[in-house]
Amino acid sequence: MRHLRELLIDAWSWLNYKQAMAHPNRPGHHAFPELNTSWVPSADLRRLAAYKFLAAYDSNQAGQLASVTGDDHHGVERRELGDPSKLIDTTLAYVLGSEQTIVVPGAEHADDSENPTPEAKAAAELQDRLRSWADKELLPLRMQQAERCAVRCGDSVYTLAWEPSKRRVLLRTYDPGFYFPEWDEGEQDSAEYPSRVHFAWELPADPVRGLKDRVRRITYELAPVGPATAPGRTSDGRAIREQVAGADGDPVLTVGDTMDAVTGTVSRTYPWAPGQPSATTCYLTDAEWLLEDLRSAHDVFNLPADKAAYRVRSDGQVLDRLDLMVDFIPVVHVPNSIPDVGEHWGKSTLAGVLQLLDELAATDTDSASASATTGTPIVALAGARLPIDRSTGQPLPVRVEAGSVWQLNDNGRMDTLDASAQLAELRQRVDHLLDRLAANTRLTAAGLGSLDPAKLPNGYSLQIALGPLDSLVGGMRLARDHKYQLLLRMVQRLHQAGQEWPAGESLPARLLFGAHTPTDRTTVLNDVVQG
Repeated sequence: MRHLRELLIDAWSWLNYKQAMAHPNRPGHHAFPELNTSWVPSADLRRLAAYKFLAAYDSNQAGQLASVTGDDHHGVERRELGDPSKLIDTTLAYVLGSEQTIVVPGAEHADDSENPTPEAKAAAELQDRLRSWADKELLPLRMQQAERCAVRCGDSVYTLAWEPSKRRVLLRTYDPGFYFPEWDEGEQDSAEYPSRVHFAWELPADPVRGLKDRVRRITYELAPVGPATAPGRTSDGRAIREQVAGADGDPVLTVGDTMDAVTGTVSRTYPWAPGQPSATTCYLTDAEWLLEDLRSAHDVFNLPADKAAYRVRSDGQVLDRLDLMVDFIPVVHVPNSIPDVGEHWGKSTLAGVLQLLDELAATDTDSASASATTGTPIVALAGARLPIDRSTGQPLPVRVEAGSVWQLNDNGRMDTLDASAQLAELRQRVDHLLDRLAANTRLTAAGLGSLDPAKLPNGYSLQIALGPLDSLVGGMRLARDHKYQLLLRMVQRLHQAGQEWPAGESLPARLLFGAHTPTDRTTVLNDVVQG
C-alpha cells in the first residue's frame, strides 16, 4: 500500500524540499534545539526554522546545516563561495538606492516667497525636525540593519521608544525571530495590525553573577485607558506598578483624563487629535521569567504573571503595564515583499532560488574536485622501478612532483587521467546557473554586473535589460512606502507626547529612496533641449 506524503502549502513551503522542514509540527527539530523550548509557540516554529535556514545560507553554512539535518552527509565538504550573501547585498543596494531623504510635502514652498503660508512654514519646520532626529538616531545605519534582515528573511521590525533622559525618540531594530504578533481570530490581514505584540528571546545563564537561564519578553498592548499607576513593591520585594489611590481611597486619574460618570469609561485627548477624545492607550511590559518556572502549557502568549521579574526604566518607572500615553503600538513591521492576501509575512529574496543556490554550490564543489585532478593528474605506471623502503622492503609512495624521474622497463608505460574536458563543462554549467539565478531573482545579469558591456549597443538596450530589475525594485519599495510613512508619523506623535514638539495634527512625511541605477545625464539634457 502506498502512503501519500502530507502536502503542506504555506508561506514557508518553498523550504519543504529540505528534510528538516518536511515534518509540519517539528521543523528543524534536530538542527535547531533552541526552538524546542516550551515557550516558543508551535504556530511559529516553521517561520523561525526558515529564518535559521536563510541565516545559514547567508553565512556560507548551508553545507554544515545540510550535514546536520541529514539532507547531505557530505555537506561539510560543500564549496560555498558567497553567492547568497551577494544576492542579499545587491538587492539591498538597489532597494535603498543611492540615498534616503525625508520629505514633508509643502516644505519646498517655504522659500518660494518672502511671506510663506503658515502651512508651508509648519511643513518646513517639521521636515527640519525629522531630519535632525534622523541624524541623531543614525537612521541610514538602522535602515541598513533592518532592510538587510528583510531582504534575507522576508521581514524586519523597528521599535520606537521615548527616552526621557535624551528627550527624543529612540529607534531600534529587532531580528524578526524575536517578533511574535498575537492575532485575534479572523484579524490576520496585511492591512491590519494586532492589538498585542511580543518580543521574546532567551538569556543564557551567568554563573559568575548567579543568574539562571531566563526568557525576556517585551509586550506592547492596546487597551482601555485606566487609572494612574506608580512604581511599587510586593511583599517579597518584586517591583510592580500599583494604582494611585486618592484621600478617599478611590482611583486617581492621570492629569488630563476624564471619566464618564454613566459608563465609567476613561478618555484622553492626545496632542495630535485635538477635540477627539480617545479611550485607548498603549501599555508596555518588560519582564523576565526563569526557564525552570515555565511548564509545557506556557508559551510566549501566556507566561505566568506571578513569576515575572519586571524591569525598571532609566527614570525609575517599573515596566509593568506602563502607560505610554499614546494610542498606537510603536512597532513597525516591514515585509520584504507585498504579502499575499490574508498574510502578514513577507518573502525572502532567496526563497525562490534556494534550490538553484544548492545546485550552484554542488557544481562549485564538483568543479573544485575536477580542478584538483587537472592540476595534479592521476598517473598510472606500468613496468616502473619504484624506490624501496630499506627498513620495510615495501615500495615507497609515488608522488607527482616537478622534476620527478621514474625508470621504466622496456615495455613500461605511464598514463594520465585528463579531466580538463569535464572541468570546462562544469565551468559552463556554473555560467548557466548564474544566468538562471539572475533571471529568476529578477536582478538581471546587468544588475549583477555579469553582463558583457560589449553586448549592449546603446543605453536603450541597457534600459530594456534592466526592465525586470526596475519592476522588482518598484514592488519592493511599494511594500515599504506606507511602513516608513507610519514610522515617521509615530516619531512625530511620540515627540508630541513627550512635550518636545508642538501639539497639532500630524503632517504627512515620506521617506524617498534615491535612484537605484545610474542616470545618463547627457541623454536626459539632450531630450530636454530637443523637447
